[in-house]
Amino acid sequence: MTQPPKTPPTTSPSAPPSAPPGAAPSFDARDPLAPAFWDERFEKGYTPWDRGGVPERLRQFARELHGLPTVLIPGCGSAYELAFLSEAGWDATAIDFSPAAVAAARQAVGPQWQGRVVEADFFHYQPAAPLDVIYERAFLCALPRAMWPQVAARWAALLPSGALLAGYFFFDNNPKGPPFGIAREQLDALLAPHFRCVADEAVSDSMPVFEGKERWMAWRRL
Repeated sequence: MTQPPKTPPTTSPSAPPSAPPGAAPSFDARDPLAPAFWDERFEKGYTPWDRGGVPERLRQFARELHGLPTVLIPGCGSAYELAFLSEAGWDATAIDFSPAAVAAARQAVGPQWQGRVVEADFFHYQPAAPLDVIYERAFLCALPRAMWPQVAARWAALLPSGALLAGYFFFDNNPKGPPFGIAREQLDALLAPHFRCVADEAVSDSMPVFEGKERWMAWRRL
């Protein structure tokens, strides 16, 4: 498959329960830009970013928006949000480039929504209809920092003027990852050319791996 600089990873949860912090099994795959990296973690049930449900701020966001938006969920993992948004009437599609993540998502969402889970590369995926929302949940922080400008450019390319990039952004300066945290000024520099920040809020129900280091944000496409 033709790749942009490299095929990006998917920060995706898995169906099996997450292993507790500090109990990571050994892994052979070391490159988060390769599907095998994520496949191995799903297959071994080590997904400390998987909350096993829908975060509260997304539930509130779904109540705030009028109409039935078209939303893309990149790096969907177990795709709990897909089922929730679809049941609310949204035209939701979840994508992941890890076959194991896609399998976990289809199992998690059940027969009704399995067709909305697509194995796809975010940098090549073309939505069937114009997007109103891209939902960000641990996708940017799954990618090495060198890839972030390409992610921001792809967000901007996929969203028309007035559409929203909304979700959870992880702020940290630990050089190791994933998750790879970003500084606020870095995020502003990435998004300001194409987006305006319209919401920036503390998060009260973070997973331990993100606790105290993530914020709910919404960015409107200029």
